Amino acid sequence: MEPMGIVNYPAFLLAGILLNITPGADTFYIAARCLSGGRWAGVLSVLGISTGGVAHTLAAVCGLTLILSSSPKLFAAVQFSGVAYLFYLGGRSLVSSVPDGGRRLLLVPAISGARIYTEAVTTNVLNPKVALFFLAFLPQFIDREYTHPALSFLVLGATFIATGTLWGLVLVIAFCSLRSRLTRSIQSARLQALFQRISAAVFIALGVSLAFSAL
Repeated sequence: MEPMGIVNYPAFLLAGILLNITPGADTFYIAARCLSGGRWAGVLSVLGISTGGVAHTLAAVCGLTLILSSSPKLFAAVQFSGVAYLFYLGGRSLVSSVPDGGRRLLLVPAISGARIYTEAVTTNVLNPKVALFFLAFLPQFIDREYTHPALSFLVLGATFIATGTLWGLVLVIAFCSLRSRLTRSIQSARLQALFQRISAAVFIALGVSLAFSAL
């Protein structure tokens, strides 16, 4: 019997790291937040995404993900809720970057840390692909004869979330470094508006991608 019912943990760890560093929706979301809000916004986004991973892990353990995957209508409802939320974030970022009567560019109003964190959690939780990933990938490394598979599931989920969090923080450092370099060469107001437009484009593109996969 394998420790905690986990089969070939090193292989799972390597696969999880490779999956985490592969550019995807989370990568682009973190990039958008870093460019528009800076390092603190990026860190909070990473923590929010990780919290969403915890929610997906617990949901899979409780069997909620299985219910979601077996109901096409429920799956579609969650998916289109995620699409609508991403469009909302994109639209809000776009509106906050428009010229003010041609005289000046509007600076983005300060967004609280709690709001940034909550939006990251919501975006991750409303992505049913993530839920199905936890349901399909993690069980491949669990011994079917182990008497406490929920424990195995939690350990694997925690491992994947931990490596994903570390990689997310690396991305924050990279994108914020890029933001800092651009800030030194472009006027602050114009740069802020540019970052907001980039963020809007990223959020809308993610929403379109999720919508096409739903259709």
